[in-house]
This record gives sequence, structure tokens and C-alpha cells, in this order.
Amino acid sequence: MSAIRLLVLGAVRQHGRAHGYQVRNDLEFWGAHEWSNAKPGSIYHALKQMAKEGLLLAHEVAPSTAGGPPRVEYEITGRGTEEYLALLRQALTSYDQKADVLSAGLGFIVDLPRDEAVALLKERTEGLRRWRAEVTGYYTPQGGPGQLGHIGEIMNRWVHSADSEAAWTHGLIARIEAGAYTFAGEGEPFVGVLAEGQANPYATGPRPEDPRRSAR
Repeated sequence: MSAIRLLVLGAVRQHGRAHGYQVRNDLEFWGAHEWSNAKPGSIYHALKQMAKEGLLLAHEVAPSTAGGPPRVEYEITGRGTEEYLALLRQALTSYDQKADVLSAGLGFIVDLPRDEAVALLKERTEGLRRWRAEVTGYYTPQGGPGQLGHIGEIMNRWVHSADSEAAWTHGLIARIEAGAYTFAGEGEPFVGVLAEGQANPYATGPRPEDPRRSAR
């Protein structure tokens, strides 16, 4: 699973309609350019590709004042919403994905009902438990991990990572069950998006003077 599709679909959905510059700005505001492949080129490519797939609807709006092509705004479709929710659920339950997938899922976890979010996270901990039991039962030799020499440190790292992930997930479940955050159906959730024209303190690289000039 690619985190970029979930990130882009979720960012567009939060705005209702958004152009590429807004999506890029939001994801950089979340630091996604540091922990995922949410780089400018990947973001714009994902927007165009998912528009071709019918997951996003592209709207050409006001022409550029600089004489270039009109700005394109994207809106999530019904199929796009289905894809987004499927990716979100997969991100929260999968224990064998890259860290950016779980991070993307956490960014949108409040789009789900509280009970469902808890159930998905519990499914994740159960997957971690099964995986740990399987690999330790199969790879731990009778003489202990030292029998594998330094290669045993590979498995040691994976087991410690699984234990750490499980402990963190149990903590998150406890916080959610105790009432943390506002989930779907409970009121207005926290939405970490920047308003039109709001400066992004975490932006990197050169920025266009006017985002409306972008055809993406």
C-alpha cells in the first residue's frame, strides 16, 4: 500500500475542493514530506492519476492572471471516498507496512466512528501478537539468539519493534476509549489544514508567488 494515495485523498476530502498547492501545503504542514514520499512531484502525479481513475473530479477554475493555463481544483468522488475509507482501514490494521502508512492512517483516524477506530487498532495488535509468536517460535534456536551470531540481531530488532508497536497501540486504544479526540458523528473534529493564503511555517523549497498560477 502506498501512503501517498491515502494522504492526497484525505487532504482533498478535508477541503471539499482543493488545488495541488493546497494539498502540498497541508501535507508539509503535517511534516509528511519528512516521513513519507509526499514530495511535490508525487503529490501532483497522484492528483492527476486519481482523477484519471475516477477517484477525484478535476474542475478548471479561474484562468491564471499570469496568462498561463487555468488552475485545477480537485474534489473527491463517491468512488474516491470508498477508496479513501478502504485505505484508511487498511492503514490502521496492517502491522507489516512501512511507518508512513500507519502515520497517514493516524492523520485521518477521526474520520471513522470511535468504536470502529478502536476495533481496527485492536486488530492491529492481534496481528502483531500473532506475527511475534510465529517468528520467535520459528527463528529462535535452541541455543538462544546468540547461536545465530550477529545475524540474530536482525530478529532481535524486529521483535523489539513489534513489542514497542504493540505497547504504543495499546496506549492509543486506551486514550481513545477514555474519550480522547472527536470522532465521526461526535461533533466537529480537529482538522489540521491551512486556510487559503495562510503561511505554512514548515514549508520547504521555493514557492510560487500565487498558487492560482499552478495548473496542477
